[in-house]
Amino acid sequence: MKSLGDAELEIMKVLWKAGDKVSSTYILAALDGKLNWKLSTLMTVLTRLEKKGFLVCDRQTRTNLYQASIREKEYMAEESREFLEKLYDNSVENFITGLYNSKILKNTDLDELRVFLDKLEESEEWH
Repeated sequence: MKSLGDAELEIMKVLWKAGDKVSSTYILAALDGKLNWKLSTLMTVLTRLEKKGFLVCDRQTRTNLYQASIREKEYMAEESREFLEKLYDNSVENFITGLYNSKILKNTDLDELRVFLDKLEESEEWH
């Protein structure tokens, strides 16, 4: 799966949040404040995202409607795997150490992580 650029990711977030087909006007309004684009710029990026396979365009109505063709969880999982592999040699320990060393982790984060791991171990999906 190809990676998304920052602006492409913002567009995909709009589509994932919408969950259904939306117009370019809807997308542009949702991006207001995040990207200061004209409609023509958005259309160019939407076409690029369609070619990359991230969205589909329904051209059967007068207004083109866009919908994500890749689920958000699927994209995030792939990006997470690539991130962990590229920067931390597939080591979760190295990743957590990096977070700790950069002072990003707080005690509440560690508590949340413990609770999450406990629930994960208890779930059937883990085994």
